[in-house]
Amino acid sequence: MPEPTAPDQRPASRRKPKPAVRSAADRLLHVLGAFDQHNTALSLSDISRRAELPLATAHRLVGALARWGALERDERGDYHIGLRLWELAALAPRGLGMRQAAMPFLEDLYEATHENVHLAVRDGLEVVYIERISARGAVGVRSRVGARWPLHATGVGLVLLAHGSAQLQEQVCAGPLASFTPHTVTEPARLRRTLAEVRRSGCAVSDRQITEDALSVAAPVRGARGTVVASVSVVVHAQDAPTRALIPAVRVAARGVSRSLGWRPCQAPVTDSGGTHGV
Repeated sequence: MPEPTAPDQRPASRRKPKPAVRSAADRLLHVLGAFDQHNTALSLSDISRRAELPLATAHRLVGALARWGALERDERGDYHIGLRLWELAALAPRGLGMRQAAMPFLEDLYEATHENVHLAVRDGLEVVYIERISARGAVGVRSRVGARWPLHATGVGLVLLAHGSAQLQEQVCAGPLASFTPHTVTEPARLRRTLAEVRRSGCAVSDRQITEDALSVAAPVRGARGTVVASVSVVVHAQDAPTRALIPAVRVAARGVSRSLGWRPCQAPVTDSGGTHGV
């Protein structure tokens, strides 16, 4: 008769941790999380790999999501986020109410510039674009509704970071600071100086940080309590960009959105505690 196995006497710090057991809901969310702005169409094997799930499990979950409408399959057999999921996402309070309040002012900014106009909010250490008006013949941009970029590399991101908590700013400055072009700010000391200038001037100018040919001018949008809850920007060709003329136009649009959200200029701004915006 075999002897019973002795209990593991190794210190807890040296024992191999047991893999966490994921619930069915966790697995479903990991399938959806396999998609992002750089991976909008995925095969079943891609989903299995990116979600870290066995192929059979991924097949079962993808089938359930497709039947519900959260995923759709194209003629090549790849999967995309489905229209039903988009319909639900459009109901998110931070997106829906903000977009409705902002749209008249974004349209005015577009009519004044005939350039790409953006509205964005912060989610953790990233900026998320929730509205965009594209101009024919304007500079090509890599942002789209739902796209995410690091806070330090875009005009809207710099505004949101500059008006965020000190803890948030230190977390971002601690890096790593991703580089997209030779002009991207990747030095913590330089980023801190940039953020101080954004707070002083009330706007941010991001020059060729994401692409070599685009410059953005952004300004803060304040909510009813005075906190910065979003940012408005216009993106133009970097060469011969009329920055001085764009700054007041963007500020006017951002203030218009702020007033629509209940902000009054006489209010003293409330410092972001870092407890909101998806942190």
